[in-house]
Amino acid sequence: MANDLNVVALVGRLTRDSELRYSNGGMAICRFSIAVNRRKRAGDNKWEDEANFFDCSMFGKSAESVNQYLEKGRQVSIQGELRQSRWEQDGQSRSRVEIAVSSLQLLSSPGSTDGRNDNRRGEQPTTRNQGSYNNSRPSRNDAPSPVDFGGPEQFDDDQIPF
Repeated sequence: MANDLNVVALVGRLTRDSELRYSNGGMAICRFSIAVNRRKRAGDNKWEDEANFFDCSMFGKSAESVNQYLEKGRQVSIQGELRQSRWEQDGQSRSRVEIAVSSLQLLSSPGSTDGRNDNRRGEQPTTRNQGSYNNSRPSRNDAPSPVDFGGPEQFDDDQIPF
């Protein structure tokens, strides 16, 4: 169907260091997992946090360049799509859903809780995939914003026509 939509955007913390591997064809595959807290009301009518865990994969040159910064505890913002893998094991059908990351931004260093960028090592804060995984990296002179998904929607209030 032409009207289907598959978009995911999350902010969370890495639950382990990322793993970088290469496919038989030589494409880089970076795998990592993030935890995202969700507030819910408990039986005693008090609010509590519940952690949700998501497996993520990033591909190509972006995967190679960002892998070194994806350490356990680091806060990241990701955007991508859900992908389901299906296979059979021991006669039983199995499936797994993971996030194929198309855009990732580093938000903090491991263990930091303030949510601010921590670029002491001169690291590149944003990495994006553009469809075919051969993207250009932003210039080191670009000033990072707290959340940058790379959209063209950069308007001043007086430019909006409504």
